[in-house]
Amino acid sequence: MKNILITGATSGIGRELALQLAEAGNKVGLMGRRTEKLESIKKEIGENAFIRTLDVTDLEKAENVYRDLIDEMGGMDMMILNAGVGVDKIMSPWKADKLTIEVNVLAFSHGLHFAFDYFRRQGHGHIVGMSSIASHLASYKAAVYTASKHFASNYMTGFRQKAKRLPSDITVTDIKPGFVKSEMTENVPNMFWVSETDKAVKQMIKGLNKKRNIVYITKRWMLVAWLARLIPQFVWDRI
Repeated sequence: MKNILITGATSGIGRELALQLAEAGNKVGLMGRRTEKLESIKKEIGENAFIRTLDVTDLEKAENVYRDLIDEMGGMDMMILNAGVGVDKIMSPWKADKLTIEVNVLAFSHGLHFAFDYFRRQGHGHIVGMSSIASHLASYKAAVYTASKHFASNYMTGFRQKAKRLPSDITVTDIKPGFVKSEMTENVPNMFWVSETDKAVKQMIKGLNKKRNIVYITKRWMLVAWLARLIPQFVWDRI
């Protein structure tokens, strides 16, 4: 049994991670903004679910909530940073861009740093971050979203390198989903290779159990990542 904290756990990938990880016998500490959805998940899981209402952009409160959950659960073995937002608009207002930065960059890096410091003191642990296949691309259709996911992926790489230089046993896994059915993607046009949420999460957990550095969901998206590195920027600029 592991003690696992999950941000952004009220719907989509976060909710399904909570259900499948709890079904495997783990304790899950679930955080999200919608209290009623957290209560519904707790009712479904039972005594191995611990819930806190949290807006991750409130960094001071977030740290207190993380510590509170860890104390209640009796420790932490894994932290999954799943909270994220995305706006797919060519001319999104600054307010929308600012929110994406606050959630996908500031709150993400704050949560990762908290987990890294905790696991460094503990001597072991597993940090899981949700970036995206979009981390390999830049798009005028979603400039701030793709940039935020590029940051998240590179930030995890840097902390993975730090971990290898420490005596602690810390794993940092970067999950890079393509299109997965969720509230975030339900209005995204022209999606392809769309994964059902439960199947996508099963693949994620398989990768986590193997302590992979990077997990593409599904594996076919590795091809897109490979092509993204090969195609010159001037070609992407015309797509």
